[in-house]
Amino acid sequence: MALTLTSPHFRFQPFLTRTNYLFFSDLTEPQFHDSLTLLRRRPISVTSPPALKPVKCSRSTEEKQWNDAETEAVASDSDESNGQAPSKTSSIESPRIATTSSGDSLSLGIREPVYEVVEVKSDGTVSTRKINRRQLLKSSGLRPRDVRSVDPSLFLTNSMPSLLVREYAILLNLGSLRAIAMQDCVLIFDYNRKGGQAFLESLLPRLNPKSNNGGPSMPFEIEVVEAALLSRIQRLERKLMDLEPRVQALLEALPNRITGDILEQLRISKQTLVELGSRAGALRQMLLDLLEDPDEIRRICIMGRNCTINKGNHNVECSVPLDKQVAEEEEEEIEMLLENYLQRCESCHGQAERLLDSAREMEDSIAVSLSSRRLEVSRVELLLQVGTFCVAVGALVAGIFGMNLKSYLEERVFAFWFTTSGIIIGGIVVFFIMYNYLRARKIF
Repeated sequence: MALTLTSPHFRFQPFLTRTNYLFFSDLTEPQFHDSLTLLRRRPISVTSPPALKPVKCSRSTEEKQWNDAETEAVASDSDESNGQAPSKTSSIESPRIATTSSGDSLSLGIREPVYEVVEVKSDGTVSTRKINRRQLLKSSGLRPRDVRSVDPSLFLTNSMPSLLVREYAILLNLGSLRAIAMQDCVLIFDYNRKGGQAFLESLLPRLNPKSNNGGPSMPFEIEVVEAALLSRIQRLERKLMDLEPRVQALLEALPNRITGDILEQLRISKQTLVELGSRAGALRQMLLDLLEDPDEIRRICIMGRNCTINKGNHNVECSVPLDKQVAEEEEEEIEMLLENYLQRCESCHGQAERLLDSAREMEDSIAVSLSSRRLEVSRVELLLQVGTFCVAVGALVAGIFGMNLKSYLEERVFAFWFTTSGIIIGGIVVFFIMYNYLRARKIF
C-alpha cells in the first residue's frame, strides 16, 4: 500500500526527505512500521538508501542535468550580485548554448579578397605583391566603397572611366587600366592587360631622373595621372590611325563593286568605330566633369600638404605660405594638362564620328543601290508573269480543241490556221492590254 502526504502515519515528517519519501512509497504497511522503528533507534539524519533506483525519478537524466545547470547559473548570478566570486560550477555552460555560439562564429567568418598588384614606387622600383582588402584600405586611407571603382572583379559593372580624388590617394579607372596612386607609390591592378602594360611603358621613363633634363619634376601622383591619360589617349589614337586607311579604301571600292566580303569588312569597321567613339566620348566626358569641378583639382594639389579648402569661397588655405603658392601653380599646370588631353580626346572622338558617318552614308547608298536592283528584278519578273499569263490563255484554247469531242471544225481545212492565228493575235492583244494597265497604275 503506497502512502501519500495525507496519511495519518506521517507524524514523522521531520525525518522524511524527498528521497526518503520516494523510498517509503514503495513499501507495504508492515515494512513501513519496521522502518519507522529503525529510524527511532538511529540518529535523525537520514541518508538516501543505496537501493534507490533512478528510474523512479519523475525527471529524466538529461532534464535533470539541464535544470541543475540552470540552477547553478542562477546561483552564480546571485553570488555575483552579492559581491561574491563565482564558483567553479558556475562556469559550466549548456552544450546547446556552446553549439549555437560556435555556429554563429562560423557564420560570421568573411573571406577577404586578395589582389595581385604591381607596385611602382616614386624612384622607379617595380615589384609584384599580393595584398588583401584590409591592408589596402589601411595603407591608402580609403574606405571600402572607394575600392569598388578599381576592383578588377567588378569589371562589367564599373567600366565607365573615372578619376576619384581622396585625401591620401587617387583612384584611376580608365577601362583596362585600374590603379591607386599615392604620394610615394602606385598600385596597378590587372597589370597583364594592354592598358596596364601601356601605362607602365609610359610611367617608367618619367620616373628616370635623366629624362627630366635637370628641369623641375611634378609630384608623383600628378605624373601618374598624366601617364595614365597619355597611355589611354595614345591607344585610342593608334587604333584610329590603323582603322582610318581601311575605312577610306572600303568607301572608295564600294560604289563600283559590291560583294559579300566588302560588305562584311564594312560592318566590322563600323562596329569598331562605334566602340572607339564611345570610349573616346566617355573619356572626354570624364575630363569635362573634372575641369568643371575645380575643387577636385585643388584636392590633387593639396595632397600631402597641410592645407584645406575653404567651404565658403573654395580657396586653398595652408599653414605655410609657400605651400599655398606651390599649390596654386600646380593647379594651373593641372588645368592646362587636362585641357591638352581634352583637346586630343575631342579630336579623336570627332574623327571617329566622321568616319562613322561616312560609313553610315555609304551603307545607306548601298541600300539604295540594292533596292534599285531589286526593283529592276521585280519589273522583269512582272513582265515575265504577264507574258506567262497570255501564253496560258492560248494554251487554254488549244486544250479546249484538243478534247476528244467533235466540233465539226476538224472537217474544214482552214479551221487550223484560223484557230492558230486567233490564239497568237489574242495573246498579243491581252499582253499589251495588261502592260498598259500596269503602267497606268504605276506598277510597272
